Amino acid sequence: MNEMTSITADGEAVLASPRRPWWRLPLMLSVPVLIVAGGIWFWATSGRSVSTDNAQVGADIISISPEVGGRVIEVAVRENQKVKAGDLLFRIDPEPYRIALAQAEAAVGNARISINELSSNYVSKSADIGASASDVQLARENYSRQKDLLDKGFTTRAAYDAARAALASAEAKRAVASADASAARAMLGTGASGLHPQIASAIAARDKAALDLRRTEVRAPADGVVVQVDKLQPGSTAIATLTSVTLVAGGHYWVDANFKETQLAKVRVGQKADVEFDSMGGRDCAAHVGSIGSGTGSQFSMLPAQNATGNWVKVTQRVPVRIELDCKPDRALVAGSSANVTVHVAG
Repeated sequence: MNEMTSITADGEAVLASPRRPWWRLPLMLSVPVLIVAGGIWFWATSGRSVSTDNAQVGADIISISPEVGGRVIEVAVRENQKVKAGDLLFRIDPEPYRIALAQAEAAVGNARISINELSSNYVSKSADIGASASDVQLARENYSRQKDLLDKGFTTRAAYDAARAALASAEAKRAVASADASAARAMLGTGASGLHPQIASAIAARDKAALDLRRTEVRAPADGVVVQVDKLQPGSTAIATLTSVTLVAGGHYWVDANFKETQLAKVRVGQKADVEFDSMGGRDCAAHVGSIGSGTGSQFSMLPAQNATGNWVKVTQRVPVRIELDCKPDRALVAGSSANVTVHVAG
């Protein structure tokens, strides 16, 4: 019924061709134009970037362990609490370490008394040398007189022998006194620090006890957020060198993107990149390539693949690429959360 008729000059009715809508031709031409435009865009943009969704946010994670063991008497933080460097995290019972410090202080005092006694002994031995020297001088003079008298025939051989024996005995006593004084002086010898080794050792033990007492207060080594605090409760036992809490240090985040090895042909350090964080609703962040891993992820696994067995199946490996962030997110990132990374390898 869409056909139209018209009357000619002879009065005959002629069937007229229907009118086509004006928009049909542009619509028909738009399809190949879009296909061509899409092909040109794909040709122009292909190979200019590489992307992966196998990426995670990284952060400095510090495992905090006490340097001394003992019973926990106070936990000063809660889970996911922000802390500053130097803030108290938890406290270990200090009483055993205060007692140890008092014992070390007493040991220092005893060491000083012992050295004073050695000093007095050295002074006494030095005095004995002087007395022995006087005895030697007297015995020598008596021996000389007896020798002169014996030569003149005014004394007996027995008196002469007694004088000679007395001189030898006095000289022997002087030698013993000199040796004792030398031994006493050697016992007073000082070390490189200028202190007697016994005193230096006692002071070192005291300093160690004081250090252990200070270490009963475990403090944050950096700014960040503390996690895994719930497992640490007052009354529990903290073991030295065993992790008690964990600190996610703030201020330095990065993304570890695991690209396929086939994508790395044009990737270079310093190239621009874009990062979309899943935890922030896919928000974009400007970044750049910081470094490219020197080994695949499987290479550093506990049981790396052994390709020399003869039954090896080639699998495309992934290489970690460190992406450094150039933007500053408006809120703290979540370590370990997922991200999408695009590296612009050209242009």
